[in-house]
Amino acid sequence: MDAAVKPSERAKTAVQPVTDIKKVGVIGAGQMGSGIAHVVALGGFEVLVNDVKPEAIDRALGSIEKSMERQVGKGIIKPDDMAAALKRIKPATSIDQLAQCDLVIEAATEDESIKRKIFAELCPRLKPGALMATNTSSISITRLAATTDRPELFIGMHFMNPVPRMELVELIRGIATEDDVFSTARVFVESLGKKTTVSEDFPAFIVNRILLPMINEAIYTLYEGVGTVEGIDKAMKLGAHHPMGPLELADFIGLDTCLSVMQVLYEGLADSKYRPCPLLVKYVEAGWLGRKTNRGFYDYRGEKPVPTR
Repeated sequence: MDAAVKPSERAKTAVQPVTDIKKVGVIGAGQMGSGIAHVVALGGFEVLVNDVKPEAIDRALGSIEKSMERQVGKGIIKPDDMAAALKRIKPATSIDQLAQCDLVIEAATEDESIKRKIFAELCPRLKPGALMATNTSSISITRLAATTDRPELFIGMHFMNPVPRMELVELIRGIATEDDVFSTARVFVESLGKKTTVSEDFPAFIVNRILLPMINEAIYTLYEGVGTVEGIDKAMKLGAHHPMGPLELADFIGLDTCLSVMQVLYEGLADSKYRPCPLLVKYVEAGWLGRKTNRGFYDYRGEKPVPTR
């Protein structure tokens, strides 16, 4: 049996956790939040999408519809499935509207102070027994859970990007997460057609513990003049059969997110091999964050991407 799902000897909380999830809240209407709302709605659940910016919610709803249209065009889902799923998604311009959700998934930017602020606003509004999950890709689940009024009902639920296409979800329990909550989260995620892997609560978990240092090393390779942007990406696509080069992938993820994860690894593990490359820091300081700002290691403002170095 996986160590992460062994029966716990901790005393159970006095509040009975929700085990039958029907209504899900998603906080954060960016790329990850909209992707999560997309798959949750297709999974048959009611979804409320919240963001501090109402216009971000509108963009997310439009993005979800276009994404589902592409799935219909490829024969992945049926038109009736799309129509039904879109009816299940509702905007929530106020966090108060999440009060009756059985599960709320936080998918805000990878900044611990922002996530803490969200949980502080959310907790007083949630019904007793409602579960809380974070889509963080690197931050301690135990530490985030400790800022809430329900650490026993809190879990890490790290979806991969782009959510509708990627099969995997990492599940990470904090030190207080109850077994029933973990089991409910796993059943919920698998009902979405996703596969799960269980990670211990260490910085960056499994996927990003391996992936982001590789990207950071690719940036060092560029920084030190070993290869060009195109040369590095070509080498990894043709030499290691990666579907995207590491610098192209960094732009897709967002260079600010890449830097945040490397900082969590560097500070959390105190090992110099995780030191963020100074060139990555420079790009983020310049506001060149990748595809979302139209410039990163490539410039996306023309007909086709052009390397910026």
